[in-house]
Amino acid sequence: MGTVATHVRETIDDQLAGIEHAHDVSVVLAVARGSHAWGAASPASDYDVGFVYAPTDLRQYAHLEGVDDVIVAERDTFEYQGWDVRKFAGLLADSNDGAIDLLRSPIRYRVAYDPDELAAYVERTYNPIDLYHAWRGIAANNYRKYLSEHLVRTDDAIFPILEARDDEYVVEDDDGTMTVPADDERFSETQTKPTVKRNLTVVRAAMAARYLKATGERGGHELPALEFETFLDEQAPSVFDAARIDRARELLERKRAGEGGVRIGDAVGRAFAHPPKRIDPAVHARDGPSRERLDEFVDEMLEAGR
Repeated sequence: MGTVATHVRETIDDQLAGIEHAHDVSVVLAVARGSHAWGAASPASDYDVGFVYAPTDLRQYAHLEGVDDVIVAERDTFEYQGWDVRKFAGLLADSNDGAIDLLRSPIRYRVAYDPDELAAYVERTYNPIDLYHAWRGIAANNYRKYLSEHLVRTDDAIFPILEARDDEYVVEDDDGTMTVPADDERFSETQTKPTVKRNLTVVRAAMAARYLKATGERGGHELPALEFETFLDEQAPSVFDAARIDRARELLERKRAGEGGVRIGDAVGRAFAHPPKRIDPAVHARDGPSRERLDEFVDEMLEAGR
């Protein structure tokens, strides 16, 4: 497991205790999310904490108001997002990337429930096509929102600019491309903020999707390591060329050095940021985790929260 300063652990433990008291729940598992989990934190990075909880009184599941599926809280530089055990199991059944990553986090703050067996089960049974499209969506959507120059329509819809001409723009839309006259008052040109951090988010997700697809076509569907440096060192060379890996490594090192907010333009490229929309279900789809088996894990988590 990863290391973290003692005072950080103590602060998180105290704040989790406050969340438990405020919401009448018991936290059974709490881990690092975000840059600390995948090894890109700088000294100034906030702490993102993901956790799983159970109600202290199980009768709440039968009450009319029920149990909150999600708890979100902010405490200074600490951000918390928690899932009820039932919600968490449902996300795992759907091969949700965030839920799977929570199980794989190298930094654990609270382990009333040991997730190793559950993590191993999910890694054996997740549905690759669902995970592929999750990572593809992260890459494409973040590229569109943060890296590409775009037009914004009056209804806040975003259209990345493919070509700017004297009297019109050629833009990307859901159906391919369209042309927008430069004097169309419904649209305004907006410059995005292509920072080191945003580029790193896009390249990491795009590489994860492409790696999963490539290894699946070889018969393996190997999960990319959550720690990005480990992925670049040990797994990426089997799929990506050295130049692509070096560019990704440079982004990672600059993010760690505290340059996450520095504007650098588009360091990923539109084509790489958009893995194929369609991949062969016969190769990449499987049933996913058994709901009956996940229910057994839910029972264990509920017991751990008592």
